[in-house]
Parts: sequence; structure tokens; C-alpha cells
Amino acid sequence: MARPSTVHVCSACGHAEARWHGRCPACGEWNTLHEERAPVRAGAQAARTARAAARPVALRDVRADEAPRVRTGIGELDRLLGGGVVPGSLVLIGGSPGIGKSTLTTMALGLMQGAGHRTLYVSGEESAAQIRLRAERLQAGSAPGALDVPVLAETGLEAILATLEAERPQVCVIDSVQTLAAGDLSGAPGTVGQVREVAARIMEAAKRSGTAVLLVGHVTKDGALAGPRVLEHLVDCVLQFEGERERTYRTLRALKNRFGSTNDVGVFEMREGGLVEVLDASARFVGEATRAPGSVVLAAMEGSRPLLVEVQALVSPSELVPPRRVVSGIDRNRLALVLAVLARHAGVGTGTADVFVNVVGGVRVDEPGADLAVALAVAGAARGVVLGGEDEPTPLAAFGEIGLTGELRSVAHHDRRREEAEKFGLARVISPESAPTLRDALRQAAAGRPVPAAA
Repeated sequence: MARPSTVHVCSACGHAEARWHGRCPACGEWNTLHEERAPVRAGAQAARTARAAARPVALRDVRADEAPRVRTGIGELDRLLGGGVVPGSLVLIGGSPGIGKSTLTTMALGLMQGAGHRTLYVSGEESAAQIRLRAERLQAGSAPGALDVPVLAETGLEAILATLEAERPQVCVIDSVQTLAAGDLSGAPGTVGQVREVAARIMEAAKRSGTAVLLVGHVTKDGALAGPRVLEHLVDCVLQFEGERERTYRTLRALKNRFGSTNDVGVFEMREGGLVEVLDASARFVGEATRAPGSVVLAAMEGSRPLLVEVQALVSPSELVPPRRVVSGIDRNRLALVLAVLARHAGVGTGTADVFVNVVGGVRVDEPGADLAVALAVAGAARGVVLGGEDEPTPLAAFGEIGLTGELRSVAHHDRRREEAEKFGLARVISPESAPTLRDALRQAAAGRPVPAAA
């Protein structure tokens, strides 16, 4: 039987099928199979059979050298990367359009170029003149040396690899990986086959030359990184830019890191001169917190870093069936769970009301420790009272996970959360250590008296 000349590849997971299907057999997504020319690998079977067996080595005999790191000059970025950029590594930076990906990478290259490192900026989306306009703004602001960064406006993969081989930069930014195309592949730039092959060849060149490559990637309408999942498995580090373009605060979250901690976060503020590190984000958010019904300060943990953010809730009568549940910064399904427990075990029903919950500042919180703060904010908004007492000079702080039977469950690093709250003058902190159930937490919050810490 003749080998098919085309295959149908899923744009979500990269699974290949000989025939088209409405639904991908691997990941279950609908209408994601696209036809591409089948890759030709002549002699692949002969190469596999002729390959000699490799000899395994015991781990105690493996020499593990500490890789020297190149510091970007941006403290929050260096912390997320585990101390700096590792030579020969591949870092993927994703985020929605206009969030600040190009600004951050240009700042990093400008600072490294000013420190004497060899850099290169490859752009497939902008011309060299457009990049110069951004570099002039950053040169006058937070990245002296931005105008000295060499720039290459190119989308052909072969030309980019030849430039990397000739210039041998220490750090290279490619913006973006979805705009590059390999000449020997038939797919358009951004397709599954192109993205997978382009990233693989860039990785081979980076490992061979020792150049650290920062790949800028697009995201889907849901905020996930676009392209096949193999792209995230291929790179050494995945950084996700989060936030809203209308707000000044941005968060950079480490989703994967082979050289440092995962699930850590850095906070930036967008200004006219570029992105500025927010070293004390809790002070910013607590200082802006309101003393009104429906406002509670959440003592959250972002990786190894405690962070205080304000959670606001609004409960209003609804004329819709079912009523609306609108969230920003938390999981919508988690809010549904909290509302159900509030109605069943705390006597706070919102079945006929619209509920809006927002984490102020554009910060997204994914941990279960936010349950108690959300519940207290909704309860305060539904009853129209200021939890913690109207005479208290500081807002109420809370953290804890809510169980389906109404109990409060302990979360990690409760001591560090409480210390962070007390550091900024929040004396009233409700947690699972002081209130075993959600009903007890509501009673303590409404009593307006200090909440003692557990012994």
C-alpha cells in the first residue's frame, strides 16, 4: 500500500491521523485536525537497525557541573529563572497581545548588552524601525544599552540559524516562534508542524552553540500557550505573562523550570519608561484596599512568596434565571463551590442574586487557600456589613480552604501568611487555625474582635 502524501495534524496536541476526523482521537478537541504534507524520512528504519547500543552510566559516575548563569539585570526575572539565564537553555515566554512580552525581552537584552554580554534580537513580527522606537523609549528609561542590541528582522528559519552560528550571541530573543517557517516544510507559519520543527531546530542550535534562547509565544483566546503541547515539553522553562492591558500591574508566572522553582511569580508595573519591578507588591495592594462591605484581604502564597491582595465581591438582586456568576482572578467553578457551601452550612443564600467577585490589581489566584477570603467577601456583600468592624483601622485578612461539609482545611505556609499580614498592620487574620468551620469564621468576622492565632 502506498504511503499517504498528507496527514491530518491536531493543532491542540500535535496528534497525527491519516484521515480527517471532526474530533481529535487523542485530546478530544473538535475541528482541530488540519491537513499537512507528510514528512519524508528516507532510510529511517535502516538507521535505527544499524545504530549501536548505548552504554548506560550510573548516576554516581555522572559529572554534574554548576552551569554559569547570565543575569538579565531584572531582579524579578532572574529570580523566576533560578538566578539568571542558563547558557544553551530554551525559555518560552507567553502572554496575550500587548501585555508586555516584547518590552520585557527588549529590556533584558538592553541591560545584558550594557553589561558586556553578546545579544541578538530576532523579530518576525516587527521591522527594525519599529523595534528601534521601543528601544529609544527604554533607553531613556530602565534599559540603558537597548539601542546597542543587534537586531535581525527575519522569518526564515535557515537564515536565523545561520546568523546564530555566525554571531554566536550569549542570549538571543526570537519574537515570535509562531512567525518562523522552515523552507523544507509545506505548512504555513504557526501551524503545528512548523512550530514543532522550528522549536526543535532552534533547540539543537542552542545546545550546540551554548546560546540561551528566549522564545516569545502567542496564546489562545483562553489564555493558554498556542501551538502543540510538545512545545512546552521541549523547552527548559515556561513563563506566563498575566494581567490586563488596561491595568498597570503585570504578573510573570513560572509554569515550568528545569533550573529553578516552579509556580513562582514576579510582579511588574507598566510605566512610560517600561516595566518596573514591584518588589513589595503586598504594600501596594493593602494600601489600596477599601473598608467597605464585600472587601477582604487574602493572604495568598505565590510559589515561595507570600502576597496580600484584596478580594472584592458584589451581590445584587437578579432578574435573570439562572443568575449571573462573574469572576476575575479566580476560578469560576471554585466560586460555585464556595456559594454552595455558604448556602448549605452558613445560611448565606445567593440563589436569586447576581454574584461578582474580583481580585483587585489584575492578579490571578489559583490556590485553594483563597476560598475563605472569597466566602467572607461574598457574605459581607450579601449582608451589607463591613466584616471585622467599621471602627477597625485596617481591613480584615483571611486564608483557608473550604470543605464540602463546611469545615476549614489548613493550607501550606500558614505561619508565613500570618506574618505577612501582621507585617503590614493587619492584626485581624481569620484562618483554619482560629476557626474550625465556615460558620465560626463568619461569626468571628462579624464580631469585630481580634482573632487569636493557634497555639
